[in-house]
Amino acid sequence: MADDNLGTDTPATVSVPDKPGLEGLEAKLSERWRGEGTYTFDPDTTRASVYSIDTPPPTASGSLHVGHMFSYTQTDVLARYQRMKGKNVFYPMGWDDNGLPTERRVQNYYGVRCDPKVAYDPTYQPPAQPAKNQRDWDAVSRRNFIELCEQLAVEDEKVFEHLFTTLGLSVDWNLTYRTIDDVSRSVSQRAFLKNLTAGDAYLSEAPTLWDVTFRTAVAQAELEDREMPGAYYRLPFFAADGTKIFIETTRPELLPACAALVAHPDDERYQPLFGQKVTSPIFGVEVEVRAHELAKPDKGAGIAMVCTFGDLTDVTWWRELQLPTRAVIGRDGRVLSDTPDWITTETGREAYAAIAGKTVFSTKESVVKMLAEAELLDGEPKKIQHPVNFYEKGDKPLEIVSSRQWYIRNGGRDEERRERLIARGKEINFHPDFMRSRYENWISGLNGDWLVSRQRFFGVPIPVWYGLDEAGEPDYENPILPSDDALPVDPAAEAAPGFDESQRNQPGGFIGDADVLDTWATSSLTPQIIGRWSRDDSFFEKVYPFDLRPQGHDIIRTWLFSTAVRGDALHGSAPWKNAAISGWILDPDRKKMSKSKGNVVVPTEVLESFGADAVRYWAASAKLGADTAYEIAQMKIGRRLAIKILNASKFVLNLGATEADVISGDASVVTNGLDKSLLARLATVLDDANRAFDAYDYARALSITESFFWSFTDDFVELVKDRAYGGRGEAEQKSVLAALATTLDSVLRLFAPFLPFATEEVWSWWRAGSVHQSAWPTSGHLSAAAAGADAGVLPTVGVALGGIRKAKSEAKVKQRTEVLSGTISAPAAQLEQLRQGLGDLLAASNARDLQLSEHGGELTVHDVELAAPEVVPAD
Repeated sequence: MADDNLGTDTPATVSVPDKPGLEGLEAKLSERWRGEGTYTFDPDTTRASVYSIDTPPPTASGSLHVGHMFSYTQTDVLARYQRMKGKNVFYPMGWDDNGLPTERRVQNYYGVRCDPKVAYDPTYQPPAQPAKNQRDWDAVSRRNFIELCEQLAVEDEKVFEHLFTTLGLSVDWNLTYRTIDDVSRSVSQRAFLKNLTAGDAYLSEAPTLWDVTFRTAVAQAELEDREMPGAYYRLPFFAADGTKIFIETTRPELLPACAALVAHPDDERYQPLFGQKVTSPIFGVEVEVRAHELAKPDKGAGIAMVCTFGDLTDVTWWRELQLPTRAVIGRDGRVLSDTPDWITTETGREAYAAIAGKTVFSTKESVVKMLAEAELLDGEPKKIQHPVNFYEKGDKPLEIVSSRQWYIRNGGRDEERRERLIARGKEINFHPDFMRSRYENWISGLNGDWLVSRQRFFGVPIPVWYGLDEAGEPDYENPILPSDDALPVDPAAEAAPGFDESQRNQPGGFIGDADVLDTWATSSLTPQIIGRWSRDDSFFEKVYPFDLRPQGHDIIRTWLFSTAVRGDALHGSAPWKNAAISGWILDPDRKKMSKSKGNVVVPTEVLESFGADAVRYWAASAKLGADTAYEIAQMKIGRRLAIKILNASKFVLNLGATEADVISGDASVVTNGLDKSLLARLATVLDDANRAFDAYDYARALSITESFFWSFTDDFVELVKDRAYGGRGEAEQKSVLAALATTLDSVLRLFAPFLPFATEEVWSWWRAGSVHQSAWPTSGHLSAAAAGADAGVLPTVGVALGGIRKAKSEAKVKQRTEVLSGTISAPAAQLEQLRQGLGDLLAASNARDLQLSEHGGELTVHDVELAAPEVVPAD
């Protein structure tokens, strides 16, 4: 790192191109940075010198969109700032390539589907053109399918890396990982086994949210409510004396799964029925009427049909009232074929046979028809719109089925753990701070532990086997575990310790757990994966807890929370010191931009149109946590700014400013009041930008810097040209060149985190090394130059220059037209400021005489007398 304010060594000569431009900078400079190791992390370090970033691994599922450029740029701006502040920045990049998104991408891309019953074909090649109809897709073995997933993910990741490099992310590309590689699988399985040994992971058979399309369990954090049309059907149950007890339900198809009726204990209408038996219509099953506080007297008939299971409230009633399990919906979303033993009447069994094997939708139609034909529907169905649970990646409503699944304790059923996780959140600085409430509210609303097993194929295998007794029944209470040095393992393909493959599925032998871990169960370990936990303790201690977790606000409940759960269980600490929460990118209709909605913009288009610096400017103009519109106009402003940096820098350097003119403490050379004013304003900008960055308010730092830069180029540079060319003597020329060089030096470094390509290009014209390895500018070296200076001189003189320019424009003459005389009226304080810059104002406006007149209003320029316009002689 270079000295705080002097930058790096100076090239032998300043070399400024004749026509500087932005075109081609991304490719040229990205290659240079990688070749020179500009952003390489030095592992030979101490924890105090490190700034570590737990970078979000993007899902490797085909393509990125401008939302990725938005959020990753914000992270990069912070990384670049910390690097220039002298930190050894640990900035990795991962690819989240395990799980359902990759499976879906592979299925659609190749036209294949996984069937574990199919034998492995080592010579298999997918069809050149996938079949249009999914029924015609190739059925391939689990191993073949996993190979295709790995193959396509690697190709996608190459595209992603190129895009991120073009965007200018200062990632150390030596620090990459995949959430499905051997390291990630080992870490994920090791952490799971530690959770299991500590009692933080457990196996349980219980009601489970189930996606019937993907045939997998779903966790609470993956739920998404979607408004769907529905209807309330009013129908009777029958008391022993024939009295009708009407209920209203949106799911008549679950009548054969009814386990009880429930009303509120204070509801006088139903108190006489509590403990009594009633009979269900059509299926003729006796169920008991029970009391529970969750029943709502003002909803529908005030008495609810409890089915196993219609929704999560049914699960609560089932558990707390200890009701029988009467499941009728299978994992494929169809009614089970075998008639349940609790349906005993002949008419009931006939009714069930009529719906067996049907989809949920068809079953509803059939049951409603039966009720109507038996004249058991009371009135017409009442149509409604109501929220329905979906898997966030699914297309059909979730069902609830009983299944055996693995869970990790997360406070959902443990008040002490819940409070501890809320306390962990208080160890983290949230930026913006109000995002902390989303974390705490999520924890407070949990109703169960974290379900981490998935019935999929491409993921981290759950590393356990189960012994089979002599009858071939699995011993789920005593799973067989691998040794640590055997990790990673695949129980579906490897024999259990102490067994051989011939004993698989045999009495007295073993079975392997066929499930994989939820993708969040691995992603929640990104600090451990990239931090080399359990593989290099010394390295891990240098980066953990991480300094920063950047991410979107929509995955606070998933990625942020799950990582906090693992950090608490494995290390007894929060995983990071700061969480930077980015907003969403919104389309013109103010809707979130996402691939699933089909309203995304492809990043390559805007990068090619405007350049990386322009796109970064748009992203960095938005504060953390703020949802931001996709705005081309803002990118155009960013491009204009980047071009202005090139052109203004060229002009300043061609005026004669060199690195030697940059003041480093001895400011005696700066004698002019206008120059002192500029440096006083620069000192304030440096202090304000530094405070903003330290508060993670990079957007304010950019705004402060940009405002100062335009004042510098539009006012100061225009005002001082005469002095810079030596028009007022050597001392005045040295003063202005020192001011120009010092300001350019600081401005380039201030802009460097935001516009890395334009600033690096200019830096190379007059400096060796990289601006991104120079020190962040501070105001200390400007104290002498700014001592006693009036920071208001430059803006006041700038306003006066603008007034004279306006007078010339109104007179429709060229700006170089001579001003014979004019008057500037202003308050006394501003007149004193004008006197300090009067010489430069006269020269810049080409004025012979400007009179200064005191008055109490705003500064005004008037009585401007201009020389006669030049007359061009006729040929």
